[in-house]
Amino acid sequence: MASNNLGFKRFFFAAKYSWQGFRTAYRKEEAFRQEVWLAIVAVPLGLYLGQDGVERALLAGVILLVLIIELLNTGIENAVDRVGTDLHKLSGRAKDMGSAAVFTSLVLAGLVWLCILWPLIWGG
Repeated sequence: MASNNLGFKRFFFAAKYSWQGFRTAYRKEEAFRQEVWLAIVAVPLGLYLGQDGVERALLAGVILLVLIIELLNTGIENAVDRVGTDLHKLSGRAKDMGSAAVFTSLVLAGLVWLCILWPLIWGG
């Protein structure tokens, strides 16, 4: 069924639902709260420490990527929990893979920051 929301109205509702999801994740998920506070510190710091536009985009972007992947992981976990609370190997795999995606994004963020900031901190 097609939506009657077109143009600005569609954008308004999409933004409203996105903000609602962001707020819910912040209220209900401890890991997301921690990563938001990391982003509040790290994104401006990355924009300041980057030597050019590419470095700034990488330093800030990998931090925002962590938030994106955490939101997707939370969505997966909620969908799996909605289906049922009984233990099932596929449910466990889905949750484990979502968690692995978050972990991988954190490793990526650490590596990008290390590679870019190494010369600034240790001179080469």
